[in-house]
Amino acid sequence: MTHVQHNSGQNEWYTPSHFIESARLVMGSIDVDPASNDIAQRIVKAGMYFTSETNGLDKPLVGNVWMNPPYSAKLISEFCIKLAFECVVGNTKQFITLTNNATETVWFSHLMSVSDAVCLPRKRVRFLDPDGIPGAPLQGQCFCYRGVNVSGFASEFSAYGTILRVVRESA
Repeated sequence: MTHVQHNSGQNEWYTPSHFIESARLVMGSIDVDPASNDIAQRIVKAGMYFTSETNGLDKPLVGNVWMNPPYSAKLISEFCIKLAFECVVGNTKQFITLTNNATETVWFSHLMSVSDAVCLPRKRVRFLDPDGIPGAPLQGQCFCYRGVNVSGFASEFSAYGTILRVVRESA
């Protein structure tokens, strides 16, 4: 039996173009994609992107970030913690991430600590393989957003699911 915690993250799966276009509409541009490759960039078209060879984990993530990280437990954690750090130091102004909705994980907690809104899709995202064939993931996903355009995110992504605003306690 396959379980989400045993997901290797080794298979290449790409985000369908309508989600990328929605992200671009909300943020105005996609400046950086820290976890990508040449095939994904045919759709994402980020101003700058990093591959497994060029390693987005050790680069500043400046501006508007789109991120669909590798889903292996180690890499998704490293990428989400890196993105949270880049927000705290002021490099990342806006982001939209597409991850699984692993609310029980440390990496998800880090991601939520810097998010302003979340979209919980009504159905699982049908990712595309390198040949463009859709595939079903092992669990549901979520889109997280950080930035000044929460209402734009809510308006655009409500077509895909329920929008939740993140509320943090004041110190």
